[in-house]
Amino acid sequence: MAEQDLKQMYRTKTQGETPEGFELFGRKYEKVEDLRYGTNPHQPAAFYRPADGEGLVLGRYEILKTGKSGLSQTNLEDMQHAIGILKFLQRPACAVMKHCNPSGVAMRVGEQDLKTVYERARDADSQAAFGSVVVFNTEVDGPTADAIMGTIVEGVAAPAFDADALEILHASDRYKKNKELRIIKLPDFGVLPKYVGDTPAGWEMKVFDDGSIVLAQPYLSRVKSGADLVPAYNEHAKLGRIDIERKPTDQELDDLLFAWYVNIHVRSNGVVIAKNGQTLAVGTGEQDRVGAVEQAIHKAKSKYKGDETLEGAVMASDGFFPFRDAVEAATNQGVRAIVQPGGSMNDYDAIAACNECGATMVFTMERCFSHH
Repeated sequence: MAEQDLKQMYRTKTQGETPEGFELFGRKYEKVEDLRYGTNPHQPAAFYRPADGEGLVLGRYEILKTGKSGLSQTNLEDMQHAIGILKFLQRPACAVMKHCNPSGVAMRVGEQDLKTVYERARDADSQAAFGSVVVFNTEVDGPTADAIMGTIVEGVAAPAFDADALEILHASDRYKKNKELRIIKLPDFGVLPKYVGDTPAGWEMKVFDDGSIVLAQPYLSRVKSGADLVPAYNEHAKLGRIDIERKPTDQELDDLLFAWYVNIHVRSNGVVIAKNGQTLAVGTGEQDRVGAVEQAIHKAKSKYKGDETLEGAVMASDGFFPFRDAVEAATNQGVRAIVQPGGSMNDYDAIAACNECGATMVFTMERCFSHH
C-alpha cells in the first residue's frame, strides 16, 4: 500500500449517514455534532443528547478549542468514564484516561496545588498517559495548563479554566506538541446520579450486530462513605467464623474509598492499587483475578514514577477473590489494606491471609464490574 493510501485510510469512512435526530422510549434526541470517527477511523459516528436537556453534563459540553479535526467517539467515552470517577471525589482531582480506562487518577492531599495533583495522576503511568484525555473536577489554572502542555495530550476537559490556563492551552505556537489539543468545558458533575436510591438518568445500552439490544440500569453505588465499608468476616461451614483482626486506619480508609471509586470505571477484571490519594497502578481487562493483581503490581513496579515499594498501599478489587492467591500476591508486595465486594466461598481463606500478615480487609457488599 502506498504512503498516500495509508493516509487516506484514516480520512475515509465507510458509507452510512448519521441521522439528525431520533426518538427512543418516547424521548427525543437531537444531534450535537458529527464526530471525527467512531471506535475506528472508518466508522462514521455522531453524538446525540436528549432534546429536553434535563440533567445533562457531557451532553452540554462546550468546545473551547479544537484542532483540524474534532472529537472522536473514544474522546467522549474517555470523558464519560473520567466523569464517572470524578463525580464521587469531593476534593480537587484529575483522571488521565486512555482507551476508556484510567491510566492514573489523583486527588488533592493536604495543601497540594492542582499542578501537583495532575502530575501525580499523569506519572502513575506516564507511558500510557501519552495521547491521553485529561479530565478535572475543578477549575484548571495556569501552572497546571503549562504542565499539561509539556506532553502529548488529545484533550483536556474541566468545569472551568482561568484566563492564564486558556492562554497557555491555546498557545500552539509555543507548545508545538499539542497543536491538535481539544479544550472542553463541562457543566457541573453534581447533578449526576451516584448512589443507590438516586434516579438514573437513562439506560445503558448494548447493540448487537443483528440489531438486538440489551438495556441495563447504570451503575449506582451503595458506598457513600467509609461507614458503608464492612469489616471482612465469614461464616465457614466447617471452620466457623473468622473476622478481620485489624481495622483500617483513617488514611487507609480514605485511600480504600478512593480506590473503589476509581475501580468503578476500570474494565473488569479490575484492580486498583493506591496510596495517599493517588493510583500507583491499574490492572484492567484480565480474565482472572490474580492476573489483574499481578498486572497491577508489575505496572506499579515498572511504570509508576515514584517510590518502587508498595509498602502501605491499598488495593481495590471489583470482584471477590475466588482463592487466596491474589491476596497473597498483593500483601507480599506491601499492600496492607484491601477493599472487595465479599461473598466468595473462599472469603475465609482471603481473610486468614490478611490476618497472617497484619493486613486489613473491608467489604463493599457490591460488585463494580465494568465490561465496557
